[in-house]
Amino acid sequence: MTPRLGLLLLATLPLAGCYVLQAAGGQLRLNASRVPVTTLLQAPSTTPELRKRLAGATRMRDYASRELALPDNRSYRAYADLGRPYVVWTVYAAPEFSVEPRTWCFPIAGCVAYRGYFDEARAQAFARRLRARGDDVDVQGVVAYSTLGHFADPLLSSMLRWDDDELAALMFHELAHQQLYVVGDTAFNEAFASLIEEEGLRRWLVHEGRPEALATHDLRMRGAREFAALLRDSRARLRALYSQPLAPAARRAAKAAEFERLRVAYAAARPGGGSYDWLLHAPLNNAVLLEVATYRDCVPTLTQALARVAGDLPRFYAQMAALAAGRPVPRQALCEAVAP
Repeated sequence: MTPRLGLLLLATLPLAGCYVLQAAGGQLRLNASRVPVTTLLQAPSTTPELRKRLAGATRMRDYASRELALPDNRSYRAYADLGRPYVVWTVYAAPEFSVEPRTWCFPIAGCVAYRGYFDEARAQAFARRLRARGDDVDVQGVVAYSTLGHFADPLLSSMLRWDDDELAALMFHELAHQQLYVVGDTAFNEAFASLIEEEGLRRWLVHEGRPEALATHDLRMRGAREFAALLRDSRARLRALYSQPLAPAARRAAKAAEFERLRVAYAAARPGGGSYDWLLHAPLNNAVLLEVATYRDCVPTLTQALARVAGDLPRFYAQMAALAAGRPVPRQALCEAVAP
């Protein structure tokens, strides 16, 4: 056990019990499995495909610090083979008649709108307990997460399931969490990282001289914005519905009708060229909408803020850090001021 992880575990054991034990144990196992990328690049046993992916990831990592002004540290300079498709499984939840997320509070990370488990069975067990008390719940596998700079986050085998462009975007996203993280403000944190992911990948593709990939990226981002707007409209309708003095049975019927209306609206528009067709078949509930909202709602106004400084990322970071240091009300107002 590293000294830092030991101190973190001792500090948090009285506060969150078994959940922190599994999180600390999972992080410990992850730390122990890291192998320096430079070692793997030189090792004869490294497969040609893995060597190629790691070499490409190293170029992306260098670019992130050199051109995007993201932290220049040991993160993504090592590799860990997980032996499973996801590193953690996250659980999102919301009350049956609310579009506001359940939150859980922990040291360092503060209050967040999800819980992450290194073991899928534990995540599903927690989800069942939430459902049993009446909550809407969604469980998703996650290929990477950030320790906010407290540890050197490695490249993960789960990350390499994605193509090179998606890998670059993912690294930029997670490094953005190390650049700026506001304790207790999940929506702002994820929107900030999502914006840096999008802008970082756009600049990377320009740097690489790949105009066709850039056009595909821009089209995908437009689809993501349109999809988020569709779900944001549905959440607004549900918020209005839940505020009405209806009997539970009537609320459930109206809620089901709204989700069916959402499916029909999506089928008619199909933003993203069908990239989100899962919405046509997956069970829909408040938690599913919240997961998209967490990552997307604040992106349009943050995009405008970046444009106002002519894309100067260090200046943008400074402005966001100043905003983060203030009271949460201005950040909430910023995220609620949806761009046209």
